[in-house]
Amino acid sequence: MSPWKTAARAVRARRATLKSLFDLELTSYYLLVGSVLLLLGIGLLEVFSASSVNNLVNGRPMLSSIRNQAVSATLGLGLMWTASRLPPRAYRALAYPALVGTVLLLLLVLAVGSSHNGNKNWLIIGPLTVQPSEFAKLALVLWGADLLVRKEKLLTTWDHLLVPLVPGAVLIIALVMIGGDMGTSIIIVAIVFCLLWTAGAPGRLFSILLASAVGLAALAVVMRPSRVRRFTNFLTPDADPGGTGYQAIHSFQALAGGGWFGVGLGASKQRWGQLPEVQTDMIFAIVGEELGLIGTLTVLALFLTLAYAGIRMALRTSDPFVRLVSASVTVWLAAQMMINLGAVTGVLPIAGVPLPFVSYGGSSLLPSLTAVGMLMSFARRWPEPLDPAGIAAEARSRAERRDALAQGARSAETVTTIETITAAKAVTTAETTTAAQTATTEPRPGGPSADR
Repeated sequence: MSPWKTAARAVRARRATLKSLFDLELTSYYLLVGSVLLLLGIGLLEVFSASSVNNLVNGRPMLSSIRNQAVSATLGLGLMWTASRLPPRAYRALAYPALVGTVLLLLLVLAVGSSHNGNKNWLIIGPLTVQPSEFAKLALVLWGADLLVRKEKLLTTWDHLLVPLVPGAVLIIALVMIGGDMGTSIIIVAIVFCLLWTAGAPGRLFSILLASAVGLAALAVVMRPSRVRRFTNFLTPDADPGGTGYQAIHSFQALAGGGWFGVGLGASKQRWGQLPEVQTDMIFAIVGEELGLIGTLTVLALFLTLAYAGIRMALRTSDPFVRLVSASVTVWLAAQMMINLGAVTGVLPIAGVPLPFVSYGGSSLLPSLTAVGMLMSFARRWPEPLDPAGIAAEARSRAERRDALAQGARSAETVTTIETITAAKAVTTAETTTAAQTATTEPRPGGPSADR
């Protein structure tokens, strides 16, 4: 046998082995656990590296940030483990209390919250600083999924599909936007879109909602001059290197300085006060500087693995609640990752969104780890093998639901048109009858009146 055939056979054997590993029932569970723990470990290393010098420069204890992050990670892992042991009925029972509690906290932020860089998003409770808008994402996922499952048989009409999901989401977005957090509002919009898409909403509905969201976003940008400058200058940061372009320029310098393999852990230059928000929104720039292109691609690969596991679970499950939650959590984490990485690399305007599991901040870490714990619970309890027929049947069901919604809309338009035509015919008939009666009663030239 030739060496080429031997090599090809070896490649096919390894491919078959890898495929068999990915077809295991608990593959999603292990992919979730592995990717999240690795991201969390990278985050702790980089938070320690980025915050130690930054704290000294700003007159704070050198280890204060990593100590707080380690405590948040420990609590988050405890919540993740607890969430992985709860059944779906427990999450459905928590849906409405979580939503009400989140709305009350957001109202409390507007009343007595703390401000930072023009945004009022934080509550200071003793030694703790809490950002309720981060918990609003988890509450919306639970409430929206439970709501759509309860109304599953009524989702063939637009009113049941949109109400009360969209008004509830608009209320949360309004409270978050009043505090000035546009980045979190974009993620909440993405969660709502994912819930509607997974429930089988038609494309026409998304066009209307997307146009409305874009219009409201443009209005929110125009109403705040700092947002206008941020959105107009992100493509040309050199135009204002000491102002709106300062953070982007130093982020680019950090990524460029890392090269292929980075300058090494703890050797970053941008952490010495040059890069604002170095341990939160800009932590990915420090990853690129210290670990290089290889490190940034590793982080991106871990997020893609996490997204693959979530999508895999959403496709394989037959439980509609599990499907909605799995898809929504995946979109939530993926959207937050893309907004953060887009800001660091200059592809998107800087929106002040942390990188999940990596950036400093317990308010972002705790709900994210809890959400992953939910997915772990679903993966442990219903490890279903891939069923192409089941997937095709579910796809047909969603398509039929979209067709029913579209047909309902067309039927409503048809009924309206018929009613309009009928009304017009009735008016025409009435005018004709009146004209005929008038012609009968009025004297005609040459008639009896003329004779007299």
